[in-house]
Amino acid sequence: MSEVETKERIETINPTTGKSLDHYEYMTDEEVKVAISKCHEAFKKWKEVSPKDRAEKIQAIGKELANSKEELAQLMTDEMGKTLEQSRQEVDLCVAICQNTSEIGPKELKTEERELLNGNKGRVSFAPIGVVYGIQPWNYPSYQVVRYSVASLMAGNGVLLKHASNVTGSGKLLAHIYREAGLSEGLFTTLVISHDQSDDVIKNKLVRGVTLTGSPDAGKKIGQKATAALKKSVLELGSNDAYLVLEDADIDMAVKACVMGRIYNNGETCIAAKRFIAVEKIYDEFRDKFVKAMSEVKMGDPNDENTELGPVARKDLRDDLHEQVVKSVEKGAKIACGGKIPSREGFFYPATVLENVQPGQPAYEDEFFGPVASLIKARDNEDAMRIANDSRFGLGGGIFSKDEDAAIEMAEKHFDTGMVFINSFGLAEPSMPFGGVKDSGYGREHGGFGLKEFVNVKSVMKR
Repeated sequence: MSEVETKERIETINPTTGKSLDHYEYMTDEEVKVAISKCHEAFKKWKEVSPKDRAEKIQAIGKELANSKEELAQLMTDEMGKTLEQSRQEVDLCVAICQNTSEIGPKELKTEERELLNGNKGRVSFAPIGVVYGIQPWNYPSYQVVRYSVASLMAGNGVLLKHASNVTGSGKLLAHIYREAGLSEGLFTTLVISHDQSDDVIKNKLVRGVTLTGSPDAGKKIGQKATAALKKSVLELGSNDAYLVLEDADIDMAVKACVMGRIYNNGETCIAAKRFIAVEKIYDEFRDKFVKAMSEVKMGDPNDENTELGPVARKDLRDDLHEQVVKSVEKGAKIACGGKIPSREGFFYPATVLENVQPGQPAYEDEFFGPVASLIKARDNEDAMRIANDSRFGLGGGIFSKDEDAAIEMAEKHFDTGMVFINSFGLAEPSMPFGGVKDSGYGREHGGFGLKEFVNVKSVMKR
């Protein structure tokens, strides 16, 4: 018998204590097929619902998320270790996404009238395509799910979710919240499945779209599998975002924003600030203040309101992060603060700064998914932009400068990345597109763009 047939279970672990939280049984292959079929049947009814009425259901999901805020926030903190305050902020963001989607959805999906070259009339409609399958990570257990599912539902599609195993409880609670909001049975379904079963979901003929948020390696695998099955895909992958501190930057403001940009969500964010490129003229001042601020970050129990940095989500992830630090040091990087695994229960890692970061080191080339900052010196503003773009990634980035017009021009014309933040660190904004280029993936979410990723843009022409 296979692992799944013997009902092997998922065990979730609290990263703050290292102790077991809960167990969940995998679904059988037959249960998965039934769930997909139910989602498809629910979709066939849902697609007939008007965008205006769909928007009302999306609003209801937002209200139910708000009603469940404390329960959901506590579960996220228990499962992946973010501070309780930031878990609450995540739920607030999810509520805002529902509100924004319900407001713009009917307008974005409205059929367009067009004039044709021959004087005839044309119409462009946005028809739902069917069941959309989302494979989501653990670092934002609610936001990552709400981001794609609410857009897909608003467009008229059905939604399946495979959540990361260590946040299985959050995935199941979200399914419950969606049902409590009045969503039809089966229209949003959390699948508790293995990777092999996930591959079969992608192949299932009733599944029409696949979206993944994860690592570039995972993106390559899922992208290939979706393409092999001729399924539309959206990939939001990792990054090594550069934040440029230019000659005329407000150093104190830049330090404050850069520290928060590196430690927010325990540093486990694809769009987190990771490489800090300061020009030579102000490098020493920025370096001294930045290292001091990072060394003073309060690490501890994420349930404590005074804690600024909780644990890394899993032991293996913490160990991988430390190995990247060690290998960077072996290749010439220097530890300015942090860099040691503390002797305490849980999977903690201190706020760390590496300097003398050079090409060929993991600190320069790779994504550090945890509170480790790479500090790099540039000759001048032009050199800083060169270094920023010297990366296989391109999700987000930032520029600190008192000349905001010049910074905006630099961002729009020269920064090879999907999102740029001026004098701030990056957070998701429901009204703005979210996504990247190069190894950071393709496709866009938010800002109305996500509503049309999984629709049939249909041309109807008449005489």
